[in-house]
Amino acid sequence: MSDEVLFRVEGKAGIVSLNRPHTIHALTHGMVLAMTDRLAAWANDPAVAIVLIDHAVDPAGDPKLSRGFCSGGDINLVRTSVLEDGGAAGRQFFFDEYRLNHLMFSYAKPIVAFMDGITMGGGVGISQPARFRVATEKTRFAMPETGIGLFPDVGGGWYLSRLAGRLGRYLGLTGARIDGADCVAVGLATHYLPSEALDEAKRRIAQQPDDAAAILDDLSIAPPDAGIGTHLAAIDRLFASDRLEEIVAALAADESDFARETLATLRSKSPQTCKVALRQLRLGGEATSFADNMAMEYRIASRALDRPDFVEGVRAVLVDKDHAPQWNPATPEGVSEELLDSIFAPLPADREWRPL
Repeated sequence: MSDEVLFRVEGKAGIVSLNRPHTIHALTHGMVLAMTDRLAAWANDPAVAIVLIDHAVDPAGDPKLSRGFCSGGDINLVRTSVLEDGGAAGRQFFFDEYRLNHLMFSYAKPIVAFMDGITMGGGVGISQPARFRVATEKTRFAMPETGIGLFPDVGGGWYLSRLAGRLGRYLGLTGARIDGADCVAVGLATHYLPSEALDEAKRRIAQQPDDAAAILDDLSIAPPDAGIGTHLAAIDRLFASDRLEEIVAALAADESDFARETLATLRSKSPQTCKVALRQLRLGGEATSFADNMAMEYRIASRALDRPDFVEGVRAVLVDKDHAPQWNPATPEGVSEELLDSIFAPLPADREWRPL
């Protein structure tokens, strides 16, 4: 694990570099624990005034190995846990990953996340808590979990529910990818820099951490027009309901290309986890603390590993790659309120999530 995430101090900056290029820097349990330990140490280290999080660049310069910030958590490992130990190791992974997310959210020192390339799932969880979130022309942001029988976790209930209008519901249910310009336009990124300016940004921030905001402002460029902007009104209208059946009906009744394509995407997702996501975002939007949101998400994650859709979704997308999952229940109507209640119910006291 020691080479999967790299730590160093340059100037006054503690730098965390994800280093699993062949998996687009997907997070393992060991990486999560190492990041948690190092961030906890740096929190009390007067030599570290700011934390930068990026991904290591392939030394040979292979662009295929440098195409993303973080593709998410290592879901294949969680699936293996479900099949081999009833999900015990998978639950521990989520427990510790959510602790890292909360540590970053509540961190006293500023964090700068460089979302240069693919930023999905668990990569969202370690970028959105940062005070400064830097997008580039390479950024591709998504929460694609409903396609593998999961839900938009790692704080998705908090972040997505606080986007304007119904955009969070659209992103959480469909797993739609948006680019760096979109991220800036909707508030998921604070700055837009050309990727070739990132090294200079890191160097200058490490030397003058108190000027991080001014440095990023100085190096920022105007992003292209945000493509998502052309669809926001339609998203607000079509995703107005918190009932999946009503969203499907609204999309089916709309004759636009956007509605037709979105409906096809939505019908490929797990009905169970789409309904979970709708309730999650409603409750997350009502949460008064990030910790309360993460405790809710851990309950959902714990139960999701007991449900058939997770193993089946990962099989279809990442193992066999036939992209033909057999969801159970197969339709939105088959996902009862009683099933959702059981997924969201409190865990036994000794199994509830709690922050560090």
